[in-house]
Amino acid sequence: MTPAASQQTPLRKPAWLRVRIPQGDHCANVQACLDKRRLNTVCVSAKCPNRAECWDRHTATFMILGDTCTRNCGFCAVRHGAPSPPDREEPLRIAQAAVSMGLDYVVLTSVTRDDLPDGGATAWASTIEAVRQANPRCKIEVLVPDFAGKEDSILTVLAARPDVFGHNMETVPRLYPAVRSHAVFERSLRVLQTAGQRGFPVKTGLMLGLGESDEDLNELLVRLEKIKTSILTLGQYLQPTRHHLPVRRYVSPEDFNIWRDRALSMGFKEVFAGPLVRSSYHAGEHAEKFLQNLPPRARSEFDGKI
Repeated sequence: MTPAASQQTPLRKPAWLRVRIPQGDHCANVQACLDKRRLNTVCVSAKCPNRAECWDRHTATFMILGDTCTRNCGFCAVRHGAPSPPDREEPLRIAQAAVSMGLDYVVLTSVTRDDLPDGGATAWASTIEAVRQANPRCKIEVLVPDFAGKEDSILTVLAARPDVFGHNMETVPRLYPAVRSHAVFERSLRVLQTAGQRGFPVKTGLMLGLGESDEDLNELLVRLEKIKTSILTLGQYLQPTRHHLPVRRYVSPEDFNIWRDRALSMGFKEVFAGPLVRSSYHAGEHAEKFLQNLPPRARSEFDGKI
């Protein structure tokens, strides 16, 4: 247990954070599809509060490269330790699952694999290519780790032409030592900048309620917009277990709306903010809305990428 987790009495969850337990035929069908192909999802591994809604809609976010992360971030429920070698058949199984589920928009994420020379970039590219080969019309959004700052790994993923490139900054620079102890703020920023400089729609997500100030958040948004981050998600941090960082405050839906409007006024193209918003929540709809709201000249910049 972290010292921070042991020193604070848990805050009472407000009513707007109540979610229902997964149930029904759609949830069962998605689980059966994943189990049959031995696939992992961030929905389960990260204890996502939207799992019921997303699985009812017959969608899921695939988590590649296993279910064990080489890092141990203070906010994250994904288990950590020494992972198994990459499964060479996993890309094909994910492609098969995407076809079986009838997905026209696939979101891929992964554990961080600092044990691999390329951070898993080759597996990322193989998975994108397998999904696209199985369904050429399918759009693909990636939510990548920082690849330990290796630009060649980032470029390997970009060479596979994902439609949206995402990497979550998660929190403000001041809180990185506690929240993302093995990450480096400037390194994560460069991941996004590398994709943005090459013309890809760039997306990132932030958690609120970890102890950031309004000034912290405002300064971070300025920096993110400056490097051409197009799509932003803002959600409430929820403590997965008592061993993780505590929630310092619950941000109201009204305050999320204020931050959404502020980010839009700064120049972000699409902002999705709310207590239960997560990076992949309604991702396909968000990406489509992003493109539709662009003026024709700007839209041409992203032709063939979304």
